[in-house]
Amino acid sequence: MAISMGTNSGFVSAAPSADPAGDGNLVADNNAWGCRHTSPATATKVTELGCWIDNATEAANMEIGIYTHDAVNDEPEALVGSVSFAKGTTSGWKTQACDIAISASTIYWVVVQVDNTSTTTNGDYGDGEWVCGKYAVDTLPDPWGTSSDSYENYTMAVYGVWEAAAPPPSGGNSQMWANF
Repeated sequence: MAISMGTNSGFVSAAPSADPAGDGNLVADNNAWGCRHTSPATATKVTELGCWIDNATEAANMEIGIYTHDAVNDEPEALVGSVSFAKGTTSGWKTQACDIAISASTIYWVVVQVDNTSTTTNGDYGDGEWVCGKYAVDTLPDPWGTSSDSYENYTMAVYGVWEAAAPPPSGGNSQMWANF
């Protein structure tokens, strides 16, 4: 399987489980890497954030977050919400539940940061949209500031499971709901 936006990268309707088998590796240790994605037309929140770690390394903390879009500089801007958790020592998908409100049809950045380990921790990347990175950071910066690096036509195996607004309750007095 390749890294594919909407499947194992960006905003997804279900968490991926297979190895994304990216085209290459990004060094995650003490760096923050994010990719640009547009939220689905009915999205109202993100309920899980996840990232693929390609190799087994020592225990460390990691963060995954959602940023607004800096349209002038085409990079992340302000942190909307994030999760912080222990990544463990194995390779694979690293996930954490969350409740982050987002707007529909809006450009956001899904960003991951991993604390330093003795053995280099790698995340997968492949063809896609746009990736920005910040070097030598030990937490997700807010605001993002100026990127250390960027790559056009790349995406990463980092995602947010999105959810749509709940429909109004069925049954009962439908005239009551018609007045809203």
